[in-house]
Amino acid sequence: MFERTGWYSPALGRHMEVRVHGWGGARLIVFPTTMGSVHEWADRGMLHAIAEPLGRGWLQVFAVSSADDQSWYARHRHPHERARGQERYERYIVDELVPFTQWRNRNPFCITAGASFGAYHAVTLALRHPHLFHRAIGMSGLYDITRSTGGWQDDLVYRHNPCAFIPNEHDWGRLDALRRLDLILAIGRDDGLRDSNERLSGALWSKGIGNALRVWDGFAHDWPVWQRMLPMYVSGHD
Repeated sequence: MFERTGWYSPALGRHMEVRVHGWGGARLIVFPTTMGSVHEWADRGMLHAIAEPLGRGWLQVFAVSSADDQSWYARHRHPHERARGQERYERYIVDELVPFTQWRNRNPFCITAGASFGAYHAVTLALRHPHLFHRAIGMSGLYDITRSTGGWQDDLVYRHNPCAFIPNEHDWGRLDALRRLDLILAIGRDDGLRDSNERLSGALWSKGIGNALRVWDGFAHDWPVWQRMLPMYVSGHD
């Protein structure tokens, strides 16, 4: 069972649905794959994979929709405008969704998780706002967004590109918060996105930011594998 809710988002200028699964425990915000819907994780068996912690009240899931059609997958727009779309989506998550989860559930621990392009959202948001999140799980993610912009980058694209901004982190307050973040990057050995995972992991370690890079056998970029990854990492890295 789940609760369907939502509201008109001032940040995005459209209605955004949210589905709430479970009744207590750590808050888990889950992002769909590219252009995915709010019900994707349920439809693809991801919630079944964590049925025990959901049923026992150890986790409460807040499933959101993407707005990729306004950002990186709006291919007809200039990369700067696509980055503006990402910034609006971030404002929706940070200013609207997170306060909603806090209102619904007073548990202070908040996790982000996503697979494929959902992993980009889960990890990037946690890295940009480490004071809001405690764990981020990226499964088969892309963390160099210039792969979606044809290599083009300006200041706005840079701010949403983890492989670019993490090497230049120097603010001690942010670094301290980032070092408390439990970050898990899971990727297939044969996945073309492995390079960006390894570069991000290395950049994080160079700043003293611990992270768990987990390389799985084969391509490992599909729902059956993510169903195995999620219960393994949702309570922390192995």
